[in-house]
Amino acid sequence: MAQQETIDKTPRRIKIIAGADAFGCNLKDTLLTHLRSQNIEVEDLGTDKYYSVGEEIGRRVSQANTDDSVEIRGLLACGTGVGVGIFANKFPGVYAATCLTPAEALNARSINNCNVLAVSGMSTAPEVGLDILNTFLNTPFKAPCPASGSNPWPEDIQSFFDTSVKEMSEIGKTKIEKKTDDIADSPGFICSLAKSRDQKEFSPVNILPGASMKILRETPTSAIMRFKAGSVEPAHHHTFGHDLVVLSGSTCVWNLTKGDKYELGVGDYLFTPAGDVNRAKYFEDTEFFIKWDGHWEELFLDEDLAAANAAIEKENRSNY
Repeated sequence: MAQQETIDKTPRRIKIIAGADAFGCNLKDTLLTHLRSQNIEVEDLGTDKYYSVGEEIGRRVSQANTDDSVEIRGLLACGTGVGVGIFANKFPGVYAATCLTPAEALNARSINNCNVLAVSGMSTAPEVGLDILNTFLNTPFKAPCPASGSNPWPEDIQSFFDTSVKEMSEIGKTKIEKKTDDIADSPGFICSLAKSRDQKEFSPVNILPGASMKILRETPTSAIMRFKAGSVEPAHHHTFGHDLVVLSGSTCVWNLTKGDKYELGVGDYLFTPAGDVNRAKYFEDTEFFIKWDGHWEELFLDEDLAAANAAIEKENRSNY
């Protein structure tokens, strides 16, 4: 009863978005049962690969449009609790902490205003997990914690905390801006796609055989990509959604997440949502313009080239 009274005193209603991989699903389910028993709103995204659930919940918490009455937090579980937290922390405004003890959860909430709790399905017993979760729910930012000797934080440290969370979300932005070329650093940016295509300033993309790229602008990234005839892009996904317009040639794109297939030619446009897994094959030398909101390096392979070729060959045989 005392536990419920503490939760009811939370200034804003909390909604928890949760997910886990196969190693953390049992602990996640136990914790969600407890949350529902406390009448806390839960959205369970289920079980998937640790990077997928970490990425999705990080995105959802980052993009949450909370009002004065609702606070969106995340709950993630994998084998160690580390991988899911790393992927969630790729998104601005997300402060995911892996907590193996209630004391760690107390510190994370007090010092970092942690809004995503990551737990270890392999190392954490259910009863310990419940204590960690309750601490995560009930500890306000800047509360006394083990790191403060269980005493109130001194006024100068509390003042530091008032700005630290906002400053954390700004880390990296200056470095990203410095990497951008001189033209893109200016207030506006314009280029001729026709002239850009004629220039021989394309660099090979090592993880995609047969591919080369010319970056027009970084963060958000705009680029022209070239693929040689017969090239195959293995299944992969991006942290951000991306727009593509075919300038020359032709390609076939499989959206493996949605089970869709697209035959694209000159002038065709395709938008792919963040996280969707794609595979592609190029029937002839092909160029396209592509744009997405992050770095171009934020591409994750989900299979190797041999597996991609085997999958395409299998489909070709089934069509005869």
